[in-house]
Amino acid sequence: MKNVKPKLPVGAAKPKSATARRAPPRVKNLYGRDELQEIFRRFSIQRPEPKGELEHVNPFTLVVAVALSAQATDAGVNKATRALFAVADTPEKMLALGEEKLRDYIKTIGLYRNKAKNVIALSEKLIRDFGGEVPRTREELVTLPGVGRKTANVVLSMAFGQKTIAVDTHIFRIANRILLAPGKTPDEVEEKLIKIIPDEYLYHAHHWLILHGRYCCKARKPECERCIIADLCKSPEKTCDVPAPLVELPPQNISAAS
Repeated sequence: MKNVKPKLPVGAAKPKSATARRAPPRVKNLYGRDELQEIFRRFSIQRPEPKGELEHVNPFTLVVAVALSAQATDAGVNKATRALFAVADTPEKMLALGEEKLRDYIKTIGLYRNKAKNVIALSEKLIRDFGGEVPRTREELVTLPGVGRKTANVVLSMAFGQKTIAVDTHIFRIANRILLAPGKTPDEVEEKLIKIIPDEYLYHAHHWLILHGRYCCKARKPECERCIIADLCKSPEKTCDVPAPLVELPPQNISAAS
């Protein structure tokens, strides 16, 4: 006997398939174009020339510093690399120093043994495959040992002036907290930020968001009362309602090192 599917009552909705039920909901961008323009305009006035915190003297030392900064503070990395870069600021000098002596310089940094191995390996690869020069494309940079997409984006921006967004813990938290570019992974957040940030502000946006997360929209509790975008912010975590600041904000060129 044939199995006959029961007929649905007239007007009843068809049950959704398992696939349809599992599909994630599409998140609408909560900020309009004018709001996005104003958010980054204010950041640009507050910090016209934001600076990164990691100390470096050339593209190679920047690659090394960013690679060493994984799961470590920038201040801790700087403390170790000041002496290191004084004796090894090129791939050739780093190889001559050797892995054992390199470990002595960076032993105060977390995971220093594995990081020392990666720094020596990336130095070798730079010499072997790139003539000792740091490559200028993301595709080539991520082939270096210990260098991921975030590190590559930092190098492309800080060393070569390219417009990129390196999503670190601060940016990932901020993008999700204020619903600017919510995403489950750093790559997803990066893709959304690239699409919504006005092009004229894209170059500095990485540092503006980091500094905003480090000094104002802090992890434990956001300081909304001193936030320059509080009136535009759509975060459900806002601690108070703040009126819009004056049209022309006073410059506060505070770098990440301050």
